Amino acid sequence: MPAVRPSHLIERMPPARGRLTADAPIGPFTWFRVGGPAEVLFRPADEDDLASFLAALDPAVPVAVIGAGSNLIVRDGGVPGVVVRLARGFGTIAVEADGLIAGAAALDVTVAETAAAAGLEGLAFLSGIPGSVGGAVAMNAGAYGVEVKDVLDWAEVVTRDGARVRLEAAALALAYRSARLPPGAVVTRARFRARPGDRATIAAEMARIRAAREATQPTRARTGGSTFKNPEGARAWELIDAAGCRGLRRGQAQVSEKHCNFLLNLGGATAAEIEGLGEEVRRRVHAATGVALEWEIRRIGIPAGGLAEVAR
Repeated sequence: MPAVRPSHLIERMPPARGRLTADAPIGPFTWFRVGGPAEVLFRPADEDDLASFLAALDPAVPVAVIGAGSNLIVRDGGVPGVVVRLARGFGTIAVEADGLIAGAAALDVTVAETAAAAGLEGLAFLSGIPGSVGGAVAMNAGAYGVEVKDVLDWAEVVTRDGARVRLEAAALALAYRSARLPPGAVVTRARFRARPGDRATIAAEMARIRAAREATQPTRARTGGSTFKNPEGARAWELIDAAGCRGLRRGQAQVSEKHCNFLLNLGGATAAEIEGLGEEVRRRVHAATGVALEWEIRRIGIPAGGLAEVAR
């Protein structure tokens, strides 16, 4: 008898108006440009589409969300289940008198630029964060002395069972690089406070942040931004430097010589090389200082060959 072909997960997906793609490459969406495919990639048309899809999706199917891909490693074996990527329908920005409402797919720098053009100050720090609004809320992103928790009024999410919920900032328990979101929730939009200001002053602050980033960070390289959280009372890059890791390499992955809390894909690196290099940095820092660095970069998926095994 002929062998029965196992069904692909995509054949068991609920109907959707957005795009569903089987075995979709998602590494190219990340700033590192590495990693395996999503078993199923879902790009919802809008919030209604996302909510109805999640409500009908088998609760046993894992769901991961990716945004701009700036602070993300997708492992070489790919990501089992459904990967949700928010795009066009989630990128709008609405300016109000004392703030703005931004969709989760809007880039942080675009939010900062929109606020500046409207003469609203207090959001320039977002221009120093390489990501999108959804990720900025989920990890309480911050730069240059300001964090999302300092300006966030509320965030709207779609929960894993398809419910739509508005969460006030206080309910998110925003802390250093963390937020308390419902398990599996997808941030869809958020409101940021701002105040009227002088356009020239705001423009000067934006220029200062841009110059500081260019001078201190490898902004033109394939990188994932800050790799490790700053331990209490210390700076991750200083500990990495003191442990002799500046410029350290594993294959085509390297610790940046310009800012050693950044990992680089020199061209042709695998996700395993980048993550392995990060783990070696953690090992050396712990051996030298006793400090256990925590990853700030999010890592999803399984090692090389993993999805093929899952499908069997």
